[in-house]
Amino acid sequence: MPRYRITIEYDGTPFVGWQQQDNGPSVQVALQEALHALSGETTPVFGAGRTDAGVHAYAQVAHFDLSREWQTDRLRDGLNAHLGRQPVAVLRALAVDDEFHARFSALRRHYIYRIANRRPKLALDEWRAWRVPVPLDADAMQASAQALVGNHDFTTFRASECQAASPVKTLDFISVSRHGDMVEVSTNARSFLHNQVRSIVGSLKQVGTGKWHPGQMAEALLACDRKACGPVAPAHGLYLARVDYTENSADELGDADT
Repeated sequence: MPRYRITIEYDGTPFVGWQQQDNGPSVQVALQEALHALSGETTPVFGAGRTDAGVHAYAQVAHFDLSREWQTDRLRDGLNAHLGRQPVAVLRALAVDDEFHARFSALRRHYIYRIANRRPKLALDEWRAWRVPVPLDADAMQASAQALVGNHDFTTFRASECQAASPVKTLDFISVSRHGDMVEVSTNARSFLHNQVRSIVGSLKQVGTGKWHPGQMAEALLACDRKACGPVAPAHGLYLARVDYTENSADELGDADT
């Protein structure tokens, strides 16, 4: 059966997350329903990352199998037509071999967390950034975050309901930068624990406001204790920004590992 890879952007606000659940609409189900309306086939859509309720995506990746071949532009446009007014867009579609798996073939996942560091309320970025009205020292946050890079036990920054077999992960990169009133935390790793990025950002906010001293991120990491984590940042500031694959499965906009 032909296999297709799609790259998707979505506003996570109205969804209970990527994955199908009984308590509300999901991105996965929206895509599966659009695919059924287009092709007449009932087929599962597998995503690269199971984003939580309220989390957005610039470039989520998914795959599915169909019984016949489709022109990829027609597949993309047809899915978008059937998605209607839902805040989900298929950016591109590619035919891939049957060994490709959106989740298990991924080499690295990139996330961005957006903090609107301003006192006025948000008009355009409401539910798309975390408004922090007190000043943040982005340089202190950047310096403190570097203690997290590498292979560590991330128990402190792991949700209590996380189902991962081990709390040990390798964080390849993290950066905190300011762009006017917007502070962005960018990070990537092969995989993340449940709520890991939001837990890290919430703790970095404590450093940025001066509530934590600069070395406290390292101390929290070494504590391997969830109680050492700062308040978890809200979901609506988080974006799945990119997923990297091997060069031979890269799409035309450069999703390959770099």
